[in-house]
Amino acid sequence: MKLHDLRPAEGSTKKRKRVGRGTGSGKGKTSTRGTKGQNSRTGGGVRLTFEGGQLPLVKRLPKLRGFNNRFKVEYVAINLDTLERVFDANGAVSPETLSGYGLGDVNDPIVILGRGEISKALTVKAHRVSESARAKIEAAGGSIEILSWEVNKRMPRS
Repeated sequence: MKLHDLRPAEGSTKKRKRVGRGTGSGKGKTSTRGTKGQNSRTGGGVRLTFEGGQLPLVKRLPKLRGFNNRFKVEYVAINLDTLERVFDANGAVSPETLSGYGLGDVNDPIVILGRGEISKALTVKAHRVSESARAKIEAAGGSIEILSWEVNKRMPRS
């Protein structure tokens, strides 16, 4: 078999409909558009949102309200029970190690929340830590380092 032997499967392709090529073609005169009327004209037809005169959906819905705050910081929340399950004793918790476990992205700001208990001494590096989480981590013998975060370092997800 050579390249010139290749053909599309039988019936998979159709010939193009050539309209307006004389009355003998069967598709001349009105060129399959019918006689007169809006749709027979060049540029005729209704707009995409037209619903036959009924008030269109785009006009029935309320306008978009409010605004998106460019400076809002969306934290990736990590709870203590997750840290207890994932990390070993004397482990280092940082955005890099968390992204290695599939818990957020390296560029995302991290907040540690206090749900659950922790019994291991962990070194936690996060952008924010809740008061209850701080108390539990320090009671277990761990330490906390707060990382700085620039608001426009990466645009928040919308």
